[in-house]
Amino acid sequence: MAAIWIKQKKAELVTGISPVFALDAKKNKSGNRARNRVVMAIACFVGIYGIIGGRLVYYGMQEDTTGYNGPTGAVLASRPDILDRNGEVLATDIKTASLYAEPRKIVDPDEAIELLSTVLPDLNFEQTYSRLKSGTGFAWLKRGLTPQQKSQIMALGIPGIGFRTEKSRFYPGGPTASHILGLVNIDNQGIAGMEKYIDEQGLSDLRDVGLADGRSLEPVKLSIDLRVQHVVRDVVITAMQKYRAIAAGAVVINVRTGEVLAMASAPDFDPNNPFNALDKDHLNRMSAGTYEMGSTIKSFTTAMALDSGKVNLQSTFDARRPITIGRQTIRDFHGKNRILTMPEVFIYSSNIGSAKEADVVGIEGHRAFLHRMGLLDRMQTELPEVARPMEPKVWKKVHSITIAFGHGMATTPLQTAVGAAALMNGGKLIEPTFLPRTIEAANKVAKQVVSEKTSEDMRYLYRLNAEKGSGGSGNRASVPGYRVGGKTGTAEKVINGRYSSDVRFNAFVAAFPIDKPEYVVLTIVDEPKAEEGKVGATAGFNAAPMVADIIRRSASFLGVQPDFREEQESAPLMVNFDQ
Repeated sequence: MAAIWIKQKKAELVTGISPVFALDAKKNKSGNRARNRVVMAIACFVGIYGIIGGRLVYYGMQEDTTGYNGPTGAVLASRPDILDRNGEVLATDIKTASLYAEPRKIVDPDEAIELLSTVLPDLNFEQTYSRLKSGTGFAWLKRGLTPQQKSQIMALGIPGIGFRTEKSRFYPGGPTASHILGLVNIDNQGIAGMEKYIDEQGLSDLRDVGLADGRSLEPVKLSIDLRVQHVVRDVVITAMQKYRAIAAGAVVINVRTGEVLAMASAPDFDPNNPFNALDKDHLNRMSAGTYEMGSTIKSFTTAMALDSGKVNLQSTFDARRPITIGRQTIRDFHGKNRILTMPEVFIYSSNIGSAKEADVVGIEGHRAFLHRMGLLDRMQTELPEVARPMEPKVWKKVHSITIAFGHGMATTPLQTAVGAAALMNGGKLIEPTFLPRTIEAANKVAKQVVSEKTSEDMRYLYRLNAEKGSGGSGNRASVPGYRVGGKTGTAEKVINGRYSSDVRFNAFVAAFPIDKPEYVVLTIVDEPKAEEGKVGATAGFNAAPMVADIIRRSASFLGVQPDFREEQESAPLMVNFDQ
């Protein structure tokens, strides 16, 4: 022991370090290295899992824009909101869930269908079974689920079943403006109305390159006033029911800009559930239907004669005898059997007088004038559903005579309203628009089709007709304080190749305030029946009251203030009401 102690002391003297202490230091150094390795390992694991967790949180917070468009997985694009002229939402995108399957992961297709049918009883069994047995990687099962349906299906816990968040179109007003707004298909693509127009203006191109992001799409504002649209549709629906008609419609147009403020056609549809939208009787009759517009066309016949410079308001026409041409005989419905002044031809709605007005201009001049008024050409506007008018391929004298009083040619009600607006606004034909347009912009596209003097004369005749028209028909469109003027149109419809006196297409075109018109209102009623307790079913009994109702309820929304002061009486220019 003494020897060992001596050796230790010698070692201490030589190195200056105790051997025991050196051993402890060696152990400490080894322990530090082990601890460092553990810390580094822990740090690596924390870092890796932190990155993974962070990415999961990041992806979880992102909007799901990977909604499949079938197995290809294409992005389902957003659409811009559609607003009325006052900023009210007419159409917008909402998120909906759609159900898909991964058939390769479906263990028991029969069981899966059985479970799904408890939530989706309308699921097509054969089609769904075929998809689940296909062995593909993806198959749509049901698009546009409600939140409740999604929750119930999730609770079933079926392997291989999943959901995708998609964009779906929602129309807060339901059917209120359905024929204007149109439709989208299951993939949120516009297929009718202004929805289709928006796609054609570049949205489809943005969709193709993946740039149709809802956050970057500016809303599309229309010329429609939702308040007026509500009124117009309500009047149209009520009239169709009240007069037991097969259809009805109406439009309100700003005569200075060509803006359509409201337009409705019934029967219509709910774009949120458009199961009947493509039915034949649900077409937009105002722009996509062509009709013989009856005596409303006499507005253009009279304007044509006046604008020719060959006649004036003091001119007279012999209406004592019917006109016979070939096998046809032209008579007056309320014949006076005497010589009529031009104002009398208009307010008595004389077919004979109108035929002789057309004869003043001639066949070619007559046809050229109607083309100039836009009545015989396909109308240019944003709405895709626009019909092409119909006219005889070769005009003969008989065609000119019958067309003079509204038979033998067919045009759309919207075109008739646009033409009437030109007769009221100083003679400028302005193509209609469903987008906002200023007066300055309208003047750039306007075409002068009749003189200002002709327009002034037509305003006088419209007002005179509303006050003293035949049978009081025009008077039924009057609204106290708003000075309404207009013209009725009752056209017999062709049934089995012959005109029927019992089946009619009625219309009334009006302007107000007639001394300085701001708006034209046109209403139609297809095959109306007489009201209970009344014998008449002509335009004065149904289309005219519709106009009055629309003006009475919507004039304040349109900014037209009533004037209840005693209205200046129109002078009965060359009119003898006692005969």
